Amino acid sequence: MKILNATLAVLFLVFTIVQINDPDPYYWMFIYISMVGFSLLAFSEKFLPRIMLLFVGGYLHAMFQLRYGIKDWLLSENLSLLFEEFAKMQYPYIEESREFLGLAICLLAIGVFYFQYWKSLKNA
Repeated sequence: MKILNATLAVLFLVFTIVQINDPDPYYWMFIYISMVGFSLLAFSEKFLPRIMLLFVGGYLHAMFQLRYGIKDWLLSENLSLLFEEFAKMQYPYIEESREFLGLAICLLAIGVFYFQYWKSLKNA
């Protein structure tokens, strides 16, 4: 699990750095740097379950706000637009879909950390 946690820390650090050129960098940098912190804590087998739950609530709220963007993308004729740089300027739902999927990755990672947390409680 340490390799997974270290990999997630690096991945979220890269996500954080990429956000520097984003129109709302502080919001997204905070989200991703928080995930770096959770990853590093999990790496050292320390967990903050209540704080992670607080972040889960925030991420779910943000995903709810982005629900129409992901819906529009899923109903679009060309799903590959998500990976084209020009598309975010042409289709606003592309950026919302990318943000939605970024939050989904965060939730998935927190799910992994929670699994590790409950496993550590059983082993204690």
